[in-house]
Amino acid sequence: MNTQSANTQINSSVSRLEKLGYGAGDMAINVAYSSMMLLITYFYTDVYGLAPQDMGLMFVIVRVLDSVITPVVGYICDNFTSRWGRYRHYLLFLAIPFGFSIFLTFTTPDFDYRSKLIWAYASYSFVTIMFTAVTIPYISILNVLTVNPKERLSASGYRLFMAKLAAFSVTIFVPMLSSATIWQGDLQLGFQMAMGFMAVMAIFLFVFCFSQVKERIRYPNVTLKFSQQVFHLVKNDQLLILCFSFFLSSIGFMIRGAMAMYYAGYFLGGSIEVQSAFLAANVSASLLAMVASTWLTKRYCKIRLFYTSQIVAGVLSVLMFFCVADHEILLAFIFFFLISFIVDLHAPVFWSAIADAVDYGQCKHGVRVPGMTFCLVSFCQKIAIGLAGAIVGTLLVVLDYKPGEEATEYAMYGIAFAFTIIPGVLHILVGIVMQKYTLKGVEMSRLGRQLDAMKSAQPAE
Repeated sequence: MNTQSANTQINSSVSRLEKLGYGAGDMAINVAYSSMMLLITYFYTDVYGLAPQDMGLMFVIVRVLDSVITPVVGYICDNFTSRWGRYRHYLLFLAIPFGFSIFLTFTTPDFDYRSKLIWAYASYSFVTIMFTAVTIPYISILNVLTVNPKERLSASGYRLFMAKLAAFSVTIFVPMLSSATIWQGDLQLGFQMAMGFMAVMAIFLFVFCFSQVKERIRYPNVTLKFSQQVFHLVKNDQLLILCFSFFLSSIGFMIRGAMAMYYAGYFLGGSIEVQSAFLAANVSASLLAMVASTWLTKRYCKIRLFYTSQIVAGVLSVLMFFCVADHEILLAFIFFFLISFIVDLHAPVFWSAIADAVDYGQCKHGVRVPGMTFCLVSFCQKIAIGLAGAIVGTLLVVLDYKPGEEATEYAMYGIAFAFTIIPGVLHILVGIVMQKYTLKGVEMSRLGRQLDAMKSAQPAE
C-alpha cells in the first residue's frame, strides 16, 4: 500500500454501522459502570447488608489494587498485536468473564456477615479487574479508527449516547425486574436475576462491537521500557490537564450517583418507583446531552463548551441545595434534569480530546503510547472511584445512616449536601482547570498537518 492510499484510508469517514458497533462496546461497559455508579452503594447497604464503613474501606482497597493492574493492561496493549489488531480481540475473549463478574457481584450468598464480606471483596475485585481489562483496550480503539478529529468526535458521540442507553436500561429495568413483588419478597434474588439479565446483554454487545469495529491505523509496537513510557506521559502537559479534570469530575459524578438513591428515598421521601424515576431523569437528560453536544460542537469551540458546561452545572448544583426543600419532589426533578443535561455536554469532547492529546504527545516528543495514555486516564478514574466510595461510606457513618429506618433531619440534609454541594464544587474546579487546555482551533489544525507530514515521511509499504 502506498503512502497516499494509506492516508486516504485512515482519514476516510467511519460508517454509521461501525460507529454503532463502537458505541455498543461502551454500552456493554456501562452495564457495569452505571451499576457501580448508581446502584452498588445502595445495593451493598440496603440489600446485601454491609455496614457503610466496611463498604467504604472495601472500595478504597479494591481500587488501590486495581490501580496497580491498570498500567500493566496498558503496557500489554501497547506491546502486543494479534491477527485481529491491537485492541479488538480483548472484547471478544473477555466478554463472558466480564458478564459473569457482574452476575457474581450482585449475588448475595446465604453466609454469615464475615463470609459475606469476603464474598463482597472477591466479587467486587473480580468485576473491577474485568472492567479494567476490557475498558483500557476499548477506549484505545478510538485512536486507531481514524485520525480525523471530526470523525473521532462523531464516534465519541455515538459511544456516549449508547453508554447512556445502558445507564437508562439499568435505572429502569433493574429496579423493575428486581422488584420484591416479582420474587416473592426476595429483593436479593431480584437484584441477582436483574443484573444477570444485564450481564447477558453486555456479552452480546461486546461481540457485536468486535464484529463491526475496524482498526484502520496500525502503529508499530512500542519498544520503550515501561518507565520510559511513563516518563513521556508525564511530559505531555495537555494530557495531564485532561487527567486532572477527569479525576475531579469522576469524584463528583460518583458521589452524586451514589447518593441519588438515598436523596430520592430519604430527603424527598420517595418510594422505590420515585427513586427509579429520579435515576431515569438523570439518564434521560444525559441522553439528550449527547445529541445536543454533537450539534453544539459543530458550531462552537468544543473546549469552551467543556469548561463552560462544568461551571454552569456546578453553580446549579449549589443552588439546588438552597432552593429544594425536603419532600419537594417536582423541583428536585427539574434541577436534577438540568444539572445532568448540562454537565454531560462535555462527555464526547473529553474522549476525543484524549485522542488529540495522544497526537500532541507524538508530535511534541516523537513517541506514541496510546495504550498507556488511556491507561493513565483509567488510572485516574479508578483512584477517583475509590476515593468517592470512601467519602460516601464515611458520610453515611457520620450521618448515622440506618438502612430502612426513617432518616433524621441531620441525616436528610447531610445527604442533600453530599448530593449537591460536593459535586457542584468539584465541577466548578473542573471548569477552571480546563481553561488551561490549549489543543483547540488553530493548534489542532497545526497538529493535523504535522501528523500528515510525519506519515508522508514514512517509507511506502
